[in-house]
Amino acid sequence: MLTKLLFALVTLAIVGAITVFAKNAYDTTMAARIEPPTGPVLDVGGVKVHAHIEGLEAEDAPTLILLHGAGGNTREFTFSLTHKLADRFKLVAFDRPGHGHTDRIPDRAGNGESPQEQAALLSAAAAELGLKNYLILGHSYGGAVAMAWAVHHPEEVRGLLMLAGVSHPWKGDLKRWYQVTNSWAGRNLLIPTLSAFATQKRIIDTLEGIFTPDPVPEGYMDHIGVNLSKTKHTLHATTQQVNDLKPHIIAQAPLYNDLTIPIESVHGAADETVPLETHAEPLEARVPSNTLTVLEGVGHMPHHTDEPAVLAAIDRLAKRAGLTN
Repeated sequence: MLTKLLFALVTLAIVGAITVFAKNAYDTTMAARIEPPTGPVLDVGGVKVHAHIEGLEAEDAPTLILLHGAGGNTREFTFSLTHKLADRFKLVAFDRPGHGHTDRIPDRAGNGESPQEQAALLSAAAAELGLKNYLILGHSYGGAVAMAWAVHHPEEVRGLLMLAGVSHPWKGDLKRWYQVTNSWAGRNLLIPTLSAFATQKRIIDTLEGIFTPDPVPEGYMDHIGVNLSKTKHTLHATTQQVNDLKPHIIAQAPLYNDLTIPIESVHGAADETVPLETHAEPLEARVPSNTLTVLEGVGHMPHHTDEPAVLAAIDRLAKRAGLTN
């Protein structure tokens, strides 16, 4: 009898903890008040998609679409990069599904949206904005979506810039973190707890790990909208999408053989998050139209660490695609 009572009390305590964590976890409504949208929130087939729009307004202006990585949002690019391009491009940065102010794609049955599904949604959002014949920049996970966009919607894409982008399958499994956070306990206990109680130090440590061996730029953390990144909404989306990514990449990679559009790849030689030898080098070997720029000593965030090299690659891509002189 005592054992049963103890078990009941422990169960109640766990359920209570889950309820408290879920209630106090950083929700999207609270985050949106602190980090509001910086552009239109489109209704694309019932899915809300946030776009940040900047730069030239002319209908025939060369257009660059920017796609952020896992856990990020449009502010990844508005920290510095878009301001340096606004005098010569129409710039549209999208929040990917489940990130920032963009909804998840419904009816996922607990699975992460594939790069192909994300590309289809964002392609429809681009059409809503009247965008045509554009370039796409994909950073990190956003590179996988950019590649999916190019192979499944070739009539829309004039060129790609892969910025430390995921393009090929990797050996072994992901870090244990992704497997744990995608489990029942991870979804219902760990993620709500992290969302509710993420400390400033924890956030700084995470950013330093992403940037390593490079320093985090001054003012970066205040700008990028960490309140959006630590919501349950974004943490769930990130873990599910990353956890489910490898099979999609395995299926997608052979389709690169048909690509003829110009591609520029910029990759840090010291990138431990998306290793050069796993992604950028196989892409260069596979696609003749790809030009790889390797940045020695640079990690996973070349658009912050060596911004001039990234700007030069964007300008080269626009010329190669015939969008600028």
